[in-house]
Amino acid sequence: MATKAIARTPIREASFAWEGRDRSGKTVRGEMRAGGQAIVNSALRRQGILVTKIKKRRYGGGKRIRDKDITLFTRQLSTMLRSGVPMLQSFDIVAKGSSNGAVSKLFTDIRADVETGTALSQAFRKYPLYFDSLYCNLVGAGEQAGILDDLLDRLATYKEKMQAIRGQIKSALFYPSAVLLVAAVVVTVIMLFVVPAFKQVFESFGAGLPAPTQMVIALSDFFVDYWYLMFGAVGGAAYFFMQALRRSQKVQMAVDRAILKLPIIGPVLRKATIARWLRTLSTMFAAGVPLVEALDSVGGASGNHVYLMATKKIQQEVATGTSLTIAMQNSAVFPNMVLQMSSIGEESGSLDSMLSKAADIFEREVDEAVASLSSLLEPLIMVVLGVLIGGLVIAMYLPIFKLGQVV
Repeated sequence: MATKAIARTPIREASFAWEGRDRSGKTVRGEMRAGGQAIVNSALRRQGILVTKIKKRRYGGGKRIRDKDITLFTRQLSTMLRSGVPMLQSFDIVAKGSSNGAVSKLFTDIRADVETGTALSQAFRKYPLYFDSLYCNLVGAGEQAGILDDLLDRLATYKEKMQAIRGQIKSALFYPSAVLLVAAVVVTVIMLFVVPAFKQVFESFGAGLPAPTQMVIALSDFFVDYWYLMFGAVGGAAYFFMQALRRSQKVQMAVDRAILKLPIIGPVLRKATIARWLRTLSTMFAAGVPLVEALDSVGGASGNHVYLMATKKIQQEVATGTSLTIAMQNSAVFPNMVLQMSSIGEESGSLDSMLSKAADIFEREVDEAVASLSSLLEPLIMVVLGVLIGGLVIAMYLPIFKLGQVV
């Protein structure tokens, strides 16, 4: 007689904070992850603890988990492990010390996996949204070599440097982006509301209008009649462009290549990309990760599709026996200084050190370029705003000037 297998719904575990007294009567407290209060009570009773209070720990929705939170966690975990704090207790301290409920829940879940015997790197791999392959590979290398605290310290330093570069680029681009956005809003308001008011005044003159004024009025009429189509077209184009950028490798390559060729900003972004590439490879190679395996994470960490494809080509050549320097030279995306320092590092057996020094040089150049970027962009922005808004104002006042001359 055939029997039908009964599908069991997996029990959802939760964290429970408990309080009780041990065999000596001393009050003890703790936290346990289990499928229910009864399981917690039973497990603690077997340990000789008389439970007096059990409360399910609830996490607020919290804010979005940012890369900054992961960097801070990495630094804290490295410091505590070096100080001799047990790993599980370190996770408890980090989880309870965070004001973000989402962060606390993430680290509590990871702690539960580690407590059941899962390797730390494998526990991190369950959350690829927050821990990329680079992070997990370095943690795994640290676990195998018994130098997890040292690897976490290097990883924290690496992430701090990468965050610093990204923060500098964002701060440098924020000002011109904000000014151009405000200019677009001002021009839209002028076209929709200001120019039509002037148009009514000019019609009462009964005289011909200068060509610039006629052009601005015609453009304003187009804005007034088709503003919803224009905004819809812009929004739709932006949406489809983002979808194509996300799904099409050719679009990603074209956009990233164009970004690197932008005037003024392009060279800064290229230096920042090279700095990230060098820093990532140096960190992984110093951690003992084989070169071919390390290159798997380097391309994605660079943040640019041009360098991602170049890294894949470099990896293929290195896997067939080509030296790293020759492979980098064949990719044609690295300056001579990087190639020379890589060559010296390979010949002297200190590749990680030379790559780290090259990354330091490019990071300093990024710092200096970002510091001078505002002074370079401000005159250009002023010229654009002057031509755009100033041209509109002059075009609308030309008939008034002409009328004054007639009077």
